[in-house]
Amino acid sequence: MTNGLKRLRIILAVVFFSLINLVFLDFTGITYSWFGWIAKVQFIPALLAVNAGALIFLVLLTLVFGRVYCSVICPLGIVQDIISWIAGKKKKNRFTWSKPKNWLRYGVLALFLVSVVFGITFFVTLLDPYAAYGRIASSLLAPLYQWGNNLLAYFSQRYNNYTFYSIDVWLKSVVTLITAILTLIIIGYLSWKHGRTYCNTICPVGTILGFISRYSLFKPVIDSHTCNGCKACTRNCKAACIDADSHKIDYSRCVVCMDCLEKCNQDAIHYKFTPFYNKKQDKQVVLEPLKTPQSKSTDKARRNFLTLTGIFAVTGILKSQSDIGEGGLAVIEDKIIPERANPVFPPGSISQTNFNSHCTACGLCVTACTNDVLRPSGKVSSFLQPEMSYERGYCRPECTSCSDVCPTGAILPITSAEKTAIQIGYAVWIRDNCVVLTDDVNCDNCATHCPTGAITMVSSNADDPDARKIPAIETERCNGCGACEHLCPARPFSAIYIEGTEKHIAV
Repeated sequence: MTNGLKRLRIILAVVFFSLINLVFLDFTGITYSWFGWIAKVQFIPALLAVNAGALIFLVLLTLVFGRVYCSVICPLGIVQDIISWIAGKKKKNRFTWSKPKNWLRYGVLALFLVSVVFGITFFVTLLDPYAAYGRIASSLLAPLYQWGNNLLAYFSQRYNNYTFYSIDVWLKSVVTLITAILTLIIIGYLSWKHGRTYCNTICPVGTILGFISRYSLFKPVIDSHTCNGCKACTRNCKAACIDADSHKIDYSRCVVCMDCLEKCNQDAIHYKFTPFYNKKQDKQVVLEPLKTPQSKSTDKARRNFLTLTGIFAVTGILKSQSDIGEGGLAVIEDKIIPERANPVFPPGSISQTNFNSHCTACGLCVTACTNDVLRPSGKVSSFLQPEMSYERGYCRPECTSCSDVCPTGAILPITSAEKTAIQIGYAVWIRDNCVVLTDDVNCDNCATHCPTGAITMVSSNADDPDARKIPAIETERCNGCGACEHLCPARPFSAIYIEGTEKHIAV
């Protein structure tokens, strides 16, 4: 029974972890249509989206079974378990009981709640465990997945099999990449050395669920009659929550991993129904623990921390290649992102305020964007949150991928028809950049490709009917899709660009 519970927990964790990775890595969008609910049952996204169903489910799950969310559903928690398990292969019995650092736990939680209330997105972005793992998956794992896809496409197409197709692999944000690497290093170090320290001292979700789990109906319980005081449970508890001397378990830190049940050779720990928990009496009636000589730790060997950044070193050399002109004879200069007075946010985000207050920068919408329009911001005010930029593509009218996948309510679900009626920005023409005037050539790219007909070509000289034509913009009809900016031939700055609106307008 003991091994069965742990095996069940591991199987469920593997299933959830595999599916959440597929959701982040699959660029076709097929996986999300089946398993997108996994992102929506993550605690912080459900909280920000006011997803009452998901929140009630997670609270009831914790009240019944304890903090199984942290060891089964949360991807960052599973990463810590994987790293801790690998470290345990090298050194056995490496943990010990430690007192809870409540001042740190509740201090970080207070900071997080204040940040949510006042819209200080910087701290929310960094402290959300789901978003932290999302950045690791989208910045570090996704390029590897995409390179693998391109390799399969290369070989399959040589045999006239087009099941796979190549996609561009490019670095969307240096800041996001660095943040993801640092997050993985910090989480990896803490997990390697101390197990679940991050979950039980820093993570606000762990603190919230820890408070609830004190009153859970099912708990691991130590039978003091059977326990011989060997402390095998304590030395194998990655949450550092078992005090073998007093037969106490700190249920606010226990993540129900079931390791202690497996390691107890006396069968003195059982996961069982405990509805009449008395907090003041240590959650159970116990006898005096057996007093056995405490073995002193002899393993004092120092070892260097195994760096995890080497795995992802290749990611640091990501660089989008220059577009090659027709015939490969000319190199087209890359475009430079214009300075916008207001950033452009995706249709469905309603306004800049709504988007900033709900987005945790998990990167799921960036991964789902098939047109390469969304990319993370490096600004402090919108740290790592996605913004729209049109150097590599434009926001196609029929695409609603970002609104389909957002789990936090930062981008609300919309239909293609609704999207075409939303103005997220408007086009601005820069006379000094237009090739019609700078190079004395005819060009009507912006007008030809404008899907709303907001751009028309007019004479550049009212007194000369034969003068070359320049674009005139009807701002009220422009929806900010960016087709004009993307297809403008002017380099390095487009002669026409999209300026964002603070609040989206129906056109």
